[in-house]
Amino acid sequence: MTRAFFAPGRVNLIGEHTDYAGGLVLPAAIELGVTVEGNPSQEIRLRSALADARFPRLVDAVAAELDELGRGPAGFAGDVRSTLPVGAGLSSSAALEVAVRLALCAAANLELAPLTLALACQRAEQRATGVPSGILDQAACVLGRAGHAILIDTATLEHDAIPLPPELALLVVDSGIRRRLSDTRYAQRRAEVETGEPRRIRHVQTENERVSRTVAILREPGQPRLEELGAIFREGHESLRFDFEVSTPEVDRLVDLAYEAGALAARMTGGGFGGSIVALVAAPEAEAVAGKITKRYGPRATAWICHASDGARELAR
Repeated sequence: MTRAFFAPGRVNLIGEHTDYAGGLVLPAAIELGVTVEGNPSQEIRLRSALADARFPRLVDAVAAELDELGRGPAGFAGDVRSTLPVGAGLSSSAALEVAVRLALCAAANLELAPLTLALACQRAEQRATGVPSGILDQAACVLGRAGHAILIDTATLEHDAIPLPPELALLVVDSGIRRRLSDTRYAQRRAEVETGEPRRIRHVQTENERVSRTVAILREPGQPRLEELGAIFREGHESLRFDFEVSTPEVDRLVDLAYEAGALAARMTGGGFGGSIVALVAAPEAEAVAGKITKRYGPRATAWICHASDGARELAR
């Protein structure tokens, strides 16, 4: 019988470029993601229409990492499909890695803890792309929980599900500026953090504080201070713009337009150098806010109204 495995993309609410510095992050899995469907096989034969030239390298790297964890000679044959845009900052590569990993582990009857597999997929991405990426994307993909963001201490991998207000939707708006971490200054930024460059370190320290402040507001009974998230998210974006220098004029404009359209909070999400913003908006107004933003920004913008979703899993047949 055909089996199907799904891994979601993620939107990071706050806590950007802190995961490789052992900091705090607050991502949420979303409904968009990657599905691998097929059957166990003697070898890996996956067909994909994904517009991502890295696909074969990522699959091979996942298989190699699982081999080191005792996968054995089992493979998987089938199709890969995705509802995630490549290069929009929503972790399309991590979702692909995790979905392939689920299929291969199922074929080999290999059971591993979620974070063990997330770490294996992180290593696979580093192996395939040469980018020294952190654990945020893969961890969010496996730990996602409907209705919640996931607070992760990337120094210890301790994590906690943080309820999100049901009256809010996550509005993701893609700038249309394509990004790929291997083509950007991501590795340079990580090196600058590791060598203690003052502005980069200031961003990491203040961003950790912003994550803590955001979580404190979300944990309050009744969440009476939600309006304060607007200033916190704006501070985070400005820090990414000026201290970390990973934003772009197009993304900056989308953030401004989101606030002007009535978003509660908005900021760049993902590694930067293009990609998307995330905005917190009142659910009944989400379509109207999205329409205002995309109309003023122009035809390159694409918007998705999302909600926090469950993490990677086998789909019921």
